[in-house]
Amino acid sequence: MNYWRIPLADVDIGISEKEAVMAVLDKGWLSMGEVTQAFEQEFAAFIGVRHAFAVSNGTVALHMACLAAEVGPGDEVIVPSLTFVATANAVAYTGATPVFADVSSPQDLTISPTSIAAHITPRTKAIIVMHYGGYPCWMEDILKLAERHGLTVIEDDAHAPGAELIGRRMGNWGLVGCFSFFSNKNMTTGEGGMLTTNNDHIAEKLGWLRSHGMTTLTWDRHRGHAWSYDVVAPGYNYRMDEIRAALGRVQLKKLEANNSHRKALVAQYTHMLRTVIPEVEIPFIGHPGESAYHLMVILLPAAINRVHFMEGMKIFGIQTSVHYPPVHHFSYYRKWLAEQTRALSVTEDAANRVVSLPLFAKMSSGDVEEVTAAIRKVLDKLSNEELR
Repeated sequence: MNYWRIPLADVDIGISEKEAVMAVLDKGWLSMGEVTQAFEQEFAAFIGVRHAFAVSNGTVALHMACLAAEVGPGDEVIVPSLTFVATANAVAYTGATPVFADVSSPQDLTISPTSIAAHITPRTKAIIVMHYGGYPCWMEDILKLAERHGLTVIEDDAHAPGAELIGRRMGNWGLVGCFSFFSNKNMTTGEGGMLTTNNDHIAEKLGWLRSHGMTTLTWDRHRGHAWSYDVVAPGYNYRMDEIRAALGRVQLKKLEANNSHRKALVAQYTHMLRTVIPEVEIPFIGHPGESAYHLMVILLPAAINRVHFMEGMKIFGIQTSVHYPPVHHFSYYRKWLAEQTRALSVTEDAANRVVSLPLFAKMSSGDVEEVTAAIRKVLDKLSNEELR
């Protein structure tokens, strides 16, 4: 049931997904097996990497990436603060310390290479970039910086399936790419995730980490390829099941067309907002590379109360959100890492003004017009109230 006239996000699930799920149920093998392997092979080919590992969600993908990169106690990992908290939590799981870097500008909400450089210390082990909204980070500059200091780069690709920079897909830049297939993502399995890498040694580690540190899997033994196994690491149960893998295979086939539709909606939003509501800022105009167009965000004028704005949009039945409250503002990280809240002025400003507008594959051009008209009405009402 949908409580909004126009929700923030929605799923594109149809008969193909239902048939794929029923085929798994009819076959009777539900845990990780041949459907999951097919999904991994297809996803690896799509990203252009040698290895892909399907996992239970995007957060465990980040955790596994940190472990595979040998991040641990005493290490520091530079992360953006303007991200979902999982990016930092995955670092904390390992006993390492997340160190927060600023974003580049109000027009570019991806992590700033200059800020990354300013936060490197002798304890820095890795950098996690997050392609905010589906827009590629400045990967060439970040990789050069990482190489100069001997650091590992991990990609948080939760927003970026299908995004690319100079013809190279995101998830094919860092040592490991980490994708999420949560229900609001461009492609979804409800819960689920994927890791990608070109490094054979890292791939071997990821295979162990995903399934209890075991050298063979239940599916291998079922097919008679092995009769026993060794445990070579204290791994986890981070596996994906066949039902979600079946969903993922269908969703992957839809991804490019759905991303293309999202691109058209963002172009329409951008044109209408610049024409009708010039006082709002629109990040990422002219940003390099090809986005996956996961989010449509605007920055409100500083004088506008964001809560009042979002309540006004709610009256019109339009859902909005905030991506994201900065991680360094959360109680746990504020208390633990108080000394790191320096030099995040762009993040602070953007986080106070950012609003995410509805954007999803089944959204129509008429929906964009309706959202834009509502923004104009709400801003006019709030501006008049401020003048009184």
